[in-house]
Amino acid sequence: MSGSATTGIAAPSRAEYCVVACAEAWRGAGEVLASPMGTVPAIGARLARLTFSPALLLTDGEALLMGDTPAMGAAPGSVEGWLPFRQHLALTATGRRHVMMGASQIDRYGNQNISCIGDWARPVRQLLGVRGAPVNTLNNPTSYWIPRHSTRVFVERVDMVSGVGYDRAAAAGPAASRYHRIPEVISDLGVFDFETPDRTMRLRSLHPGVSVEQVAAATGFGLTVPAGVPFTREPTRAELLLIREVIDPKGLREREVTA
Repeated sequence: MSGSATTGIAAPSRAEYCVVACAEAWRGAGEVLASPMGTVPAIGARLARLTFSPALLLTDGEALLMGDTPAMGAAPGSVEGWLPFRQHLALTATGRRHVMMGASQIDRYGNQNISCIGDWARPVRQLLGVRGAPVNTLNNPTSYWIPRHSTRVFVERVDMVSGVGYDRAAAAGPAASRYHRIPEVISDLGVFDFETPDRTMRLRSLHPGVSVEQVAAATGFGLTVPAGVPFTREPTRAELLLIREVIDPKGLREREVTA
């Protein structure tokens, strides 16, 4: 590692870079509900709350707002509110939520598929269904976490649109595009966004040890690649200690990212 912030402890793993990248999605979010889907995003949301986004709201995964920030798998020590499903939906509809979903497929415009693989009328594999993806993407910020970056996931065209991408939101008009925003896509290879003139996916940072060529080979469409792509920022010593000793002492993050 080039920096000295982690001197004296083991160097950050790829999984820990991914945790920090996910945490950064909620930097400066204020008092909004973080809805992380997946182990690494859940650790990232907890890290954000314990560091640079202390007002972030977290749930126990069911109907309680957690008053503290427990370790992964532990029950909250205190509860600060009740959030039944109807109130959760109200938060979604008013934009006071930033969800980080998964994706079985995602394309260059950020259209996401978690419903089926193959033709909708006769799919080769049935998945979750669209679930809340359309409402999420049209009403509040929706980022994505993809632990296995490959051409099977990053595809030229999704088989079915579950989460709405920038092209479809624009085509549907202001009612769809007004609150539509996909801040980030984070994978085990890097961080991506849509800060391009045509709102197509751009490589924003590489995780250390990953090359631009490796990302391009694992992506089924042409990415925008700026000159001099930086590396994802290194976790600080304090962040690593929080991840390893407070938030995820069982090392669940390493099971989701094995690089």
